[in-house]
Amino acid sequence: MAGKNLLIAAAFVVLAACSENPISPDPTVGAGSKNGGTPTDPAAFPDPMPPAPPLSVGGNPISGATFWVNPNSSAKLQADAWRVSRPADAAQMDKIARNSQAQWMDGGTVDVFTAVNNAVTTAAAVGAAPVLVAYNIPQRDCGGLSSGGTTINGYKGWIAAFANGLAGRKAIVILEPDALTQMDCLSAADQTMRVDLIQYALAVLKTQANVAVYLDGGNSSWKSAGDQANRLTRANVAGADGFVLNVSNFQLTSNSIAYGKAVSNLIGGKHFVIDTSRNGLGPTADNQWCNPAGRALGSPNTTVTDDSRVDAYLWIKPPGESDGSCNGAPIAGLWWADYALGLAERSSL
Repeated sequence: MAGKNLLIAAAFVVLAACSENPISPDPTVGAGSKNGGTPTDPAAFPDPMPPAPPLSVGGNPISGATFWVNPNSSAKLQADAWRVSRPADAAQMDKIARNSQAQWMDGGTVDVFTAVNNAVTTAAAVGAAPVLVAYNIPQRDCGGLSSGGTTINGYKGWIAAFANGLAGRKAIVILEPDALTQMDCLSAADQTMRVDLIQYALAVLKTQANVAVYLDGGNSSWKSAGDQANRLTRANVAGADGFVLNVSNFQLTSNSIAYGKAVSNLIGGKHFVIDTSRNGLGPTADNQWCNPAGRALGSPNTTVTDDSRVDAYLWIKPPGESDGSCNGAPIAGLWWADYALGLAERSSL
């Protein structure tokens, strides 16, 4: 049995390594024209770009949304591979497979226009909306386990192509997780450039109708509410639909709601969304963030939440994708079946 598990795990690593998007392997992401999209030369945007105008704080902009579920996710392929030989484990893996997971677009998404177009087209065909993560900011992750990103000019072209791929169709965009909260690693000049790029990206994305954009809000164990509110204000959160909490982290939903409301109170009552993909048991006592042991799946994707300012619980970090090379895991973004299985087994789903 151990040999069989190793063979299956190796097969998934090879499949993920061959993907054009190493963060979130998916046939609709980074697939270029292979998946049939309708690529054209994306329209350019002005530079500098006028800031996104303020949005009034009202109802939930994504209320009642149906979130797209990938029928070919790593979890679904793993469950199917185990269906006969390990039926109990396959049933556990189905807990992940049947839920929507965000699609991450990064520097490995070679033709981001076509990738985004394909993602939105595929979701719209079944009456759903995709959750897309833009993750390609220069000096991303401060050289950490998810380091990468493009150049300043490269980013402006990349995010313009991303926006044009949306083409005014319904989507939820999580804009550059950690980019604001983590920018203390940058020089003062580079921090200013980081904020300018977030403002530019927001303005470009908000030219598209029916697109909800949420800026990086960190998590409840990271920055104070006042500090995070200042970062969001600098990035023009007034022009966004809100902010996102707990991306790829494990903080309890109750703590995220309390923290999010404290931040929201300082920025005009802005709404927020929470990544609940792996927070079913909360964090470890020492707040480990890189593949900590003993964690569990959290609440499934829904716009029915425990507070009117929380627009949705979302699975932004795909459960089972590694946080990085730690605790025996593969590199960031690769599928790790054993970890995924543990998350499912310990969950209440």
